[in-house]
Amino acid sequence: MQTFYTVRPGDSVSAIAKRWEVPVPALIAANNLSSPYTIYPGQQLSVPAGVTTVQVRSGDSVYFLAQMYGVPMAVIIETNRLSPPYTIYIDQILIIPPGIPYYVVQPGDTLYGLAGRYNVTTSGVRRPELIRQANRLPSDLINIGMRLIIPYAPPGGIGRLAYVSNLGGAYDVWLYDPMSGQSTAVGKQQADTHSVPYWSPDNRRIAFIGKQGVLFVLDVLQGTLTQIDQIEPYTTLTWSPDSTQIGYTKQGRIILYELATFFARTLPVSGAKHVQWFPSSDKLLFAAQDTTGNDQLYEIRVDGTGQRQITHDTFSPKNDVKLSPNGFYALFTSPGVSISIIYVVDINTGNVTELTGGPLAKNYYPAWAPGSAIIAYSATDFAERKGYFSTIRTERPQGGGQQILAVSDCFASPVTWSPDSESIAYLSGCRGTGLASEIWIVDIRHPAPIRVISGTGAITSIQWSHGAIPAEGYVQFRSTAYRVSFPYPAAWRAVSETRYEGADGFFQISALASDLPFQELCRSEAYHPLMPYGTSPRIVPGRVQNQEACFIFPSPDQAPEFRRQSALIAVYPQPVVINGSTYPYFILWADQDHLQAMANGLRFL
Repeated sequence: MQTFYTVRPGDSVSAIAKRWEVPVPALIAANNLSSPYTIYPGQQLSVPAGVTTVQVRSGDSVYFLAQMYGVPMAVIIETNRLSPPYTIYIDQILIIPPGIPYYVVQPGDTLYGLAGRYNVTTSGVRRPELIRQANRLPSDLINIGMRLIIPYAPPGGIGRLAYVSNLGGAYDVWLYDPMSGQSTAVGKQQADTHSVPYWSPDNRRIAFIGKQGVLFVLDVLQGTLTQIDQIEPYTTLTWSPDSTQIGYTKQGRIILYELATFFARTLPVSGAKHVQWFPSSDKLLFAAQDTTGNDQLYEIRVDGTGQRQITHDTFSPKNDVKLSPNGFYALFTSPGVSISIIYVVDINTGNVTELTGGPLAKNYYPAWAPGSAIIAYSATDFAERKGYFSTIRTERPQGGGQQILAVSDCFASPVTWSPDSESIAYLSGCRGTGLASEIWIVDIRHPAPIRVISGTGAITSIQWSHGAIPAEGYVQFRSTAYRVSFPYPAAWRAVSETRYEGADGFFQISALASDLPFQELCRSEAYHPLMPYGTSPRIVPGRVQNQEACFIFPSPDQAPEFRRQSALIAVYPQPVVINGSTYPYFILWADQDHLQAMANGLRFL
């Protein structure tokens, strides 16, 4: 719900904003005020999230603080659960919200008008029904003096916002839909406080480092979770532009892991960190120490050749290294936590530009807008009696265009851009505890912050997808005869009951009976006399639904007519009987690009 402040004589927009450290443009946008932004006593203003904690000084009382901030004593008493005689103590931390959690209906008000005035809109469309639902009104009719809860509406937009939280009790990866406002836990409670979600470019998967440092890949479409490796928490992860590989560093080495084949390559570098794929897909960016011990940025081709040093500076260490989406620039922060300055590097020339940043030189979580034209970040600030908080800012890569869009009451806040580069999501709700409990979204064109998530649990990281989730791209195949179901591309068409084909691939299923040990059965299929997998196929042991399985991947000399055929063989939980014959093994043939998605979603009926 939104919080409302009642304007007092002598108030101004800037004075009210300063009282809770809210950016003036945010307060103006939250109330859709028109220039010259004149306000009058008795007017009710919606005040976005600000800094609501105050440290008690000698001589303070509840009455004094209520007068200073212009809010009812009852609000301070109720919020802080004070008991009579409402005594407060020096250095006590109190929460002073900017008003009351409801709006008092005035002459001429309508639900439709209130929805427009206070941004109860989704994708620009007013949502008066949300006000009606929040207040359980039987109709749209409202009366003067009625107290109305004014909710925040889902802001709209494409994609999903992935965040890590223990809102459900254990840390998990959650997905928030900005159109419906609904959140769903999807990470099977395998996340941890350090987990950061990394979306694949095709928006089908999320990689994150979870419990005990395990690198997981979550298939958003199928809901499956795959373990890849075990690495250090906070290691930077990177997806190949075609979404088929994950890059990361382990013990100073660059690892490129191919999801479809379970094959990992190690590049010939040492001391590498912050590896990231260039959008051209043929090279990688990474940081490593030079001969003097200073961190520098380098590029290297994915085949391990063509290493080039990009920077030749003394800014070290280089933290938060991020390549711009267009591949022209990279940014980093240096030197550490107490002082953190953002620098931008021209990849072609190696020239470094320092950004001005916030007043305390504590600039964290820089993030490129998808269009590469703007950088968002969190800048820590300090106010007497209120302590540390952070402002959400944007800046151009060359500097000179800094704007303050919102404020978070956290010391520092992760930020992430919407796919259209028009909105920023950030964390708030720390209230002096250091742990965020809220997610807010602010539109850079109309900076009225909208709270989208609020709860009692901690939220540690957020990341917006690169675009819409292609859930409609797959449908479910189901065979009662072979007792299996699995996903396949919706555009494919049936050639027979057991084979489907499309322009980009195919699958076919069958069942096998054999007296050979399972490993020998896999080898027998891989080295079939017709050589459907080439002369030197690769056999990878695996498990499907906790059943023993193997994957067969073709060698480079596979004949073109086999259409990159690969295979999965799995032991049935119970042998199936088809036309009177018993088969203990299931086999799925599919092109290499789609086999893994089908295997991840395969279920024995």
